[in-house]
Amino acid sequence: MSTGIELADRVKNLPPYLFARIDQMKAEALRRGADLIDMSIGDPDMPTPAHIVEAMKRAVEKPEHHRYPSYAGMYSFREAVARWYERRFSVKLDPESEVLSLIGSKEGIGHIPLAFVNPGDVVLCPSPAYPVYSIATLFAGGEPHYMPLTEDRGFLPDLTTLPEEVLGRAKMIFLNYPNNPTSVSAGEDFFREVIDMARRHGIIVCHDAAYSEIYFDGKRPLSFLQVEGAMDVGVEFHSLSKTYNMTGWRIGFAVGNREVIHGLGRIKTNIDSGVFQAIQEASITALDTDDGLLSGMRATYQARRDILYEGLRGLGMEVVKPEATFYLWAKVPGGFTSEGFAVHLLEKAGVLGTPGNGFGDPGEGYIRFALTVPEERLREAVERIGEAVR
Repeated sequence: MSTGIELADRVKNLPPYLFARIDQMKAEALRRGADLIDMSIGDPDMPTPAHIVEAMKRAVEKPEHHRYPSYAGMYSFREAVARWYERRFSVKLDPESEVLSLIGSKEGIGHIPLAFVNPGDVVLCPSPAYPVYSIATLFAGGEPHYMPLTEDRGFLPDLTTLPEEVLGRAKMIFLNYPNNPTSVSAGEDFFREVIDMARRHGIIVCHDAAYSEIYFDGKRPLSFLQVEGAMDVGVEFHSLSKTYNMTGWRIGFAVGNREVIHGLGRIKTNIDSGVFQAIQEASITALDTDDGLLSGMRATYQARRDILYEGLRGLGMEVVKPEATFYLWAKVPGGFTSEGFAVHLLEKAGVLGTPGNGFGDPGEGYIRFALTVPEERLREAVERIGEAVR
């Protein structure tokens, strides 16, 4: 019987959230008793480093952390972010006005259109991409304009093809390098092109750099903010989730243009009450950690990348060799759609990947695998996939 309760149009009109559907498929397989090798969602399988956990244990006992935190984040946390940015990228930030704590970078990405996008404004969104860029746009009443990321262009959007009418209405552009799901990085020339476009058309650049510390073969990704003029036009979102295996802790930060940071901060003061200070204190320990710790994590992911990349190529699959992130973007075999191949692997091999079309129409024909399982399970996954595609 109907209760008469009706969802708002902004919710009814949302596409199904990709990872919720993945969770449903996973639960159904586990109920059937499948021995599942889950490479669908980017949740690190390695634990948070012990010294960060110990710092959290000490911090949680401090009574001063049991009260409401600062909306912007503890000043000491914002100072640690600024130190990390200067050490890693040679970018100087003012902790007071150019750094803002977030309840994970997803929260900040989800809220920033509310600060700057009016109903009917355009937001330039890459596709395939993390779904939150376009969903956040829709929540703000904006209109996503999708920029295809295709292999022939190195998975960089072709800014020269954006119509003048669209650019005239655009308030914001979302970018993400190193890129999820394609695993490629962007260079300085591309970022300069973005900055030039943003200046000419008054567009705010929102760069999601959550994977900047997971890179391979010694090729360190750039920060967007390293490029001259970037601070004039945009901000960068970062997260401790992937860098320090802290996905469940829910802490990240936005840095960059002080007017944009202020606008996002105004939304947050009206919506949330900040990040638990004990988590912020433990995160200071993380941000001040020597890069040797991250080097070991990168070595683990690179070994996993090589196993899966070479293994799938050995099966005759076309695979993009990851430059960064812990994802592998592969073309599905002929005769399959993205979703059809994902279901086929789940049913025939007990291997779960993410269908590429779930990230946007240009992702059709691809599947994404996350390198978040141990090496022996990756080798087993290659064997199972081989049997399933014979």
